[in-house]
Amino acid sequence: MERISVDLGKEWLSVADICEYMGVSTFVVTRVLRSGELPAVKFGREWRVARGDFEDWLNARRFEARPRVFRPGG
Repeated sequence: MERISVDLGKEWLSVADICEYMGVSTFVVTRVLRSGELPAVKFGREWRVARGDFEDWLNARRFEARPRVFRPGG
């Protein structure tokens, strides 16, 4: 499986950047950030996520979501 690369032209992503890229609401992204599941930095009221951390997180979730193939006897 090929690694997902996020090419948004910047090293630090905002909540809005991630929402637009993933097609989800700010509530969804903020919940993941608050849980600590996705590493982020908070500046006052604004969250920022390093592009590399977002790519790593996204690829890890993608791997976890892969359907498992049942192989009898193996």
